[in-house]
Amino acid sequence: MTAADTGLVAPAVTLLGRTRLDATALYFVSYDGLVNNNSFQKNGLFTHGGHQYAAWYTATREAVVARRKTGTSHWSTLTLPHRLKSDDSHNVICLGASRTDGRLHLVMDAHSDGFCYVKSAAGLLDDPAHTPWTPSAFGPVQTTLDGLPLTTQFTYPQFISTPEGRLQLSYRTGISGDGRNALAEYDGSSWTDLGEWTSSTGTYSSAHGSSTARNMYLHGIDYDTNGTLHALFTWREQNPAVLGADGGLTNHDTGYVRSDDRGRTWRNDAGTVVGRTGTSDTVAVTDAGLVVDALSPDHALMNQESQWTDSAGLPHAIISHVPERHGRCTAGYVADRTAHGRAFHLRKEVSGGWRKTEIPVPLGSSRRTKLVLDAHDNAYAVLPHGRIAGASKAGAYTDWALLFDGHGLNAFGEVVIDEPRVAAEGVLSFMYQETSSGTTPSALHVVDFGLPA
Repeated sequence: MTAADTGLVAPAVTLLGRTRLDATALYFVSYDGLVNNNSFQKNGLFTHGGHQYAAWYTATREAVVARRKTGTSHWSTLTLPHRLKSDDSHNVICLGASRTDGRLHLVMDAHSDGFCYVKSAAGLLDDPAHTPWTPSAFGPVQTTLDGLPLTTQFTYPQFISTPEGRLQLSYRTGISGDGRNALAEYDGSSWTDLGEWTSSTGTYSSAHGSSTARNMYLHGIDYDTNGTLHALFTWREQNPAVLGADGGLTNHDTGYVRSDDRGRTWRNDAGTVVGRTGTSDTVAVTDAGLVVDALSPDHALMNQESQWTDSAGLPHAIISHVPERHGRCTAGYVADRTAHGRAFHLRKEVSGGWRKTEIPVPLGSSRRTKLVLDAHDNAYAVLPHGRIAGASKAGAYTDWALLFDGHGLNAFGEVVIDEPRVAAEGVLSFMYQETSSGTTPSALHVVDFGLPA
C-alpha cells in the first residue's frame, strides 16, 4: 500500500534554494572524510529561534561561525580565535544551544586528545535581531568546560538538549577499539561530568577469533517528544582476529539502548537495566538484549550513520554494509562498500519487533547516509553525494525511491543535516562541500528542500 492509496501525504522534496558559506573552505581527505562535513558532526548546522547557524574551517584553518535568518540568503560570518591544529577529519566543529540562558556553545578540534570549547554571552540566541554578531559576543577559547577538564582523550562531541532545556555533551573517552562513551551536562550556570556509560571490556568472539577490547560507536543520541533518550549503535572490536580477511571493518551488530532519566540509567530494548552512568555498571558487549540487528564483522558495517525518532517515540536508523549476497568484505572496506554497499532502514515497529529494509539505491561510495523523518513520519535518506531517497509510513517504508539525484551539487560525500529545522519549519537543510583534489580549497554550501506540510 502506498501513501496515495490511503490518502496520506507521500514523501517529496522541493528544492528551495542554495547558499554559499565559503568559496574556498578548507579541504583535505582523511579517514575517507572531510573535517567540515562528517556524519557524526552534531551539530555543524542547526536552527534555533528562526535563525540558522553553521560552523566550519576556512582555507587558512580558522574556525568560523555564521548565522542567517531562515528563508534568507545572507550569512553573517565571524572568525573565532582558533586555528585547526592538524589535518584530521575527526576534528570537527559542533554547535549546541542552552535554552536556559540563550548561549551558543562550540566544541572543536579533538581526536583522542584535548578539546577546545567556547561559548557565547548569555542571551545571544534569544534576540538575534538585536544582538551584536561580533567576536566580542564569545568568550575565550578554553581547553576545559569552564574549568571541567573531562578527559585527555576526547573525540566525537555531540550536543543534545534535554526537554527541560539543559544542554548535554556526548563524547568518547579513549581511542578507537578501546573507548567509552560519556556525558556532561550544562544547567545554565555550570557544567557537571555525569561520567562514562559504556564499557570497553569483555570478550567478543566471531567465527574467526576473539577480542577483549572495543568501543561503542553511536548512530545518534536523541530525545523523543516524550523525553526518552534513544541511542542506536555498533561495536568496533580492537582485535582484527575477529575478521575473516584483512582490510575489513571490525564493526559488528546494531544495538539499541534507551534512558528514561536523562542519561543516568540505560535499558535494553526489553526495558531491562543494563547500565548506570558514572558507575562501574556500564553498558557492555556481554549484556543481554542489546542487539536488534545481528551482523558479523565480515560485511563492512559502517559506524556512526544516523538515527531519528518518529512521532510515536519509535526509533529509526540508517545502517549500511555489504549484503550477504556479495559474500564477505575481503578486498578492503572502501572498495567493497563502493562496489557493493547498500544502506538499510532499520526501525522499531509498534508491535515491538524490528524491521530492516534495504534501500534500493547503490551507495557507490564508502561513506555514510543521514536519516530524516518529516511531520507525517515519512522517511528520507540523504545518501552520499547529496542524493535523497524517500519512503512512506503508509507503505510501511517498503517503497523507497530516489527523489533527488544530487544533480548540480558536486558534493564530496557525507553531508551535515540541520535536524531542528526539519521539525521547526518542515525544511530539509544540509551543508555539503564540493569535491576537490589534494588540499585545494573548495566551496561549502547549504541547500534547502521543502518537505510536505
